[in-house]
Amino acid sequence: MSEEKPVNYFEFRDVCKSFDERLVLDHVSFAVKRGETCVIMGRSGVGKSVSLKHIMGFLKADAGQIFIDGEDVTEFKEADFAEVRRKVTMVFQSGALFDSLTVGDNMAFPLEGQPGMTDEDVEEYVMKIAQMLEVDDVLDKLPSELSTGMKRAVAIGRALAQNPEAILFDEPTTMVDPIMVGHMGELILRLKKAFQKTSIVVTHDTHLAKRLADVVVFLQEGRVTFFGPWADFENSSDPFLKNFRLLDELIPALDVTL
Repeated sequence: MSEEKPVNYFEFRDVCKSFDERLVLDHVSFAVKRGETCVIMGRSGVGKSVSLKHIMGFLKADAGQIFIDGEDVTEFKEADFAEVRRKVTMVFQSGALFDSLTVGDNMAFPLEGQPGMTDEDVEEYVMKIAQMLEVDDVLDKLPSELSTGMKRAVAIGRALAQNPEAILFDEPTTMVDPIMVGHMGELILRLKKAFQKTSIVVTHDTHLAKRLADVVVFLQEGRVTFFGPWADFENSSDPFLKNFRLLDELIPALDVTL
């Protein structure tokens, strides 16, 4: 009889983090169930990306606990996070692609040396993911030849090639044109339905959040001021949340008219 997996894949319990005496995460607590997509929202500098870096082990909490797949990773050393990063991968704002490798080779990189996979298997898998992400026509190009949005799509493809249990997206629509913003949202939604992987998406974009979120974490001055389903977030009467939603909804319209 197989061991039952924990319901929550990610969990923060009273996590605190300061930088130069500035409290960025102030007793942050939330949980993401297995297979859920959690969207972390808030203004710039409130600790959204910092939360992701704690999950990946790039930062260490000053206090509190962090659980991944039921395991307390709070005191993990760098070597311990090697196993975590095999299960959880992160799509960075920059894409973090290898400049000297083609798009196809970037996407194939996580598959190198995988037991039982032939070159033909790797090529077939890369093509499958590339077609799903609509980047199959740029597989021979270098990252420097791509737009920011296309680089993000390729970075997502490389993350998927690792076949992780969970994916973290750090501001996937930042600094991309309005058309690509909608396209990126569609791609992530398509992947959510196809693979049903546990995901955390950091964004300030309410349009993207509405399409993706099973649950929302809203950070304000380092604290969680809302945690719950999107419908409750959208209907919240909290003045700050209402202002956040209304202001963000105006931004795309302003961009189009300029």
